[in-house]
Amino acid sequence: MDLILKVTVFHTLALIVLLSVEPVVCLSHGKWARGKKTTSRGNEDLVTGLPGQPDVDFRHYAGFVTVNETNGRDLFYWFYEATTQADEKPLVLWLNGGPGCSSVGYGATQEIGPFIVDTNGNGLKDNPYSWNTKANMLFLESPIGVGFSYSNTTSDYNDLGDDFTANDAYIFLHKWFLKFPSYRTRTFFIAGESYAGKYVPELAELIHDKNEDPSLHINLQGVLLGNPETSDAEDWRGLVDYAWSHAVISDETHRIISENCDFNGNDTWSNNDCSQAVDEVLKQYKEIDIYSLYTSTCIGNSADSEGRSLQVMMKRTTNMMPRIMGGYDPCLDEYAKAFYNRPDVQKALHVSDGRQLKNWSICNMKIFHEWSDSKTSVLPIYKKLIAAGLRIWVYSGDTDGRVPVLSTRYSLSSLGLPITKAWRPWYHQKEVSGWFQEYEGLMFATFRGAGHAVPCFKPSNSLAFFAAFLLGEPLPTSRQR
Repeated sequence: MDLILKVTVFHTLALIVLLSVEPVVCLSHGKWARGKKTTSRGNEDLVTGLPGQPDVDFRHYAGFVTVNETNGRDLFYWFYEATTQADEKPLVLWLNGGPGCSSVGYGATQEIGPFIVDTNGNGLKDNPYSWNTKANMLFLESPIGVGFSYSNTTSDYNDLGDDFTANDAYIFLHKWFLKFPSYRTRTFFIAGESYAGKYVPELAELIHDKNEDPSLHINLQGVLLGNPETSDAEDWRGLVDYAWSHAVISDETHRIISENCDFNGNDTWSNNDCSQAVDEVLKQYKEIDIYSLYTSTCIGNSADSEGRSLQVMMKRTTNMMPRIMGGYDPCLDEYAKAFYNRPDVQKALHVSDGRQLKNWSICNMKIFHEWSDSKTSVLPIYKKLIAAGLRIWVYSGDTDGRVPVLSTRYSLSSLGLPITKAWRPWYHQKEVSGWFQEYEGLMFATFRGAGHAVPCFKPSNSLAFFAAFLLGEPLPTSRQR
């Protein structure tokens, strides 16, 4: 029995006991609470005095959850209650990918959280299109080594990969429910983008399998995936074809790749002609922002070795397809880095005492380069989740070159699902927001003019899309809605 399995078994048994413990009763506050009481052990994680925070009427919490007591393995989270009727709305876990990138740095404070990091990291500004207007939002920095999450056992970092990440995230959820027991039976969804295209289905599968034990049941209802890495072969073929169809590479480069690259093979990069031609694709993408073809890049001192605006990185091994760092930035990355390394911010988020600081980076490049356990495809998991009746919505910003719309279309096409409603436009504020198609067990939509991190480009549209997903409602197909 390997280490991860042993840890999982140990914690599964432990959780059965722990979940039966009587929770502490604490007073709630906020306009929506109307004097009610709530059961929660999370009050020690209540965030107060966050520098630059706009005034809000909802509570938010941040801190650590220990997923392995023996090794001292702690994952950092930031949880925002819904702006209204938090005790009735669903719980959504958001994950960013990388692998090695922060869901707090990207999702929470660049895309869909209530506070967006302000210029140069001086403070925060209100996000009127925050997803916590529709749901309770939980952001997790995962795995260890990402953001503030850590382990006191150095050998843990040698085990990082897809399975390790899913197991720790699963244990995190159950431990988090001990802090916030009122959410334990709440309607639950998992959402994410980029490499979380693998994290999200893998965690959903684990929850589905473990739900056979009633004592471990999590009320998972669906998954939402944005510009997701899905199947390595289709992702790479889509990346190349998209670059060619958008005039990023020449006809000749595209022809060489078509004739020499077998993306389904285990030795793709042993073919020198293929390898050199793919290098040419990445070389051309270094001239622009691969994550958003038609917007400016961040120029100047604000983009350094950690900023994705200057990075198109590739890793080749015989065990897995190459990795390219995922995400969007025209300078927000550096603002986030400045903000989360402030002593007063770390103290407010219960990360440090404000004197001995933790070094926060938006992406851990060591994790990125050394990631080895990566499923070549999560399409078999899609089939399993579809059979289980979960709601599965997938969306693509159509100006992303990193995980372009073609990659996702190729992946979904290979599932061979019957089409239940044909390709057609969907609308937001009386304009075409994109196109969508419904399959038996899955819905796929595009966002017109959006890059890799869709909510950065189309905040209002993405919020409307998210609301429809939560309710399982059809997207508007006329200008009247």
